[in-house]
Amino acid sequence: MPIQLPTQISEPKTSITEFTTLIYGPPKIGKSTFCSHAENTLFIATEPGLNHLKVYQTPCGSWSDFLEICKLLAAGKHNFKTVVIDTIDNLAAFCQDHTVRKLGIEHPSDLGYGKGWDTITTRLHRALTYLAMLPYGLLMISHSKEKEVKTRTGKMPKIAPTLSGKVLEVVTNLVDFYLYADVEDVLDEDNHIIGSQRVLHCQPTTMYDCGNRSQFEIPDPLPLDYNAFVKALAERKPKQISTTIVDTSTLKGGSK
Repeated sequence: MPIQLPTQISEPKTSITEFTTLIYGPPKIGKSTFCSHAENTLFIATEPGLNHLKVYQTPCGSWSDFLEICKLLAAGKHNFKTVVIDTIDNLAAFCQDHTVRKLGIEHPSDLGYGKGWDTITTRLHRALTYLAMLPYGLLMISHSKEKEVKTRTGKMPKIAPTLSGKVLEVVTNLVDFYLYADVEDVLDEDNHIIGSQRVLHCQPTTMYDCGNRSQFEIPDPLPLDYNAFVKALAERKPKQISTTIVDTSTLKGGSK
């Protein structure tokens, strides 16, 4: 099909089945369950962790398997509207294994100047971008870990996905929503812990990574419930952009 220039302005997407999302958190918190409630979902299962869910799933044990699944999805002879990669960590490992075999090396670092890692991330980015461009929602699942980050006042712990640095950069640059699933204490009016609840974070803090690059505000936290997330998207409000007006007359060289 020949490329044509647009004749109309595109409208902002509104359906979760049109977005690309990364959700991460501790094991067994309910990330796969959250994703299973998306519309007409297909799980690309890179590990045996879906035995408790009634879902459509296709096993994926290699990078070649993943590419074949992408071809079948692109052909469009199915009813799926959402694709879930469970987990993206395993898929990245498949990509690494495939790449080092193709290059005839033992480890990506065997090629100088970072060429091995660059080849892996380029291949992963190309495939994920291809999948994200298909007319389906894309959800990717990862686990969480605590890392040490440097601040102006020293070092502090921060929660982030278990993906390695360059792979994490590929994924986070691609997604519209970067979500963190967590367990929070429930307190009574005297600040005594009386239980816990599973929540979903959409806004980054100094304690964990997440984000939302859409132009809309989403409440934070939300219950770790897919329908609650969809409802929040439907009721979204435009982000408030703060502006600062500077009186230039007080600046050196400003107007008198």
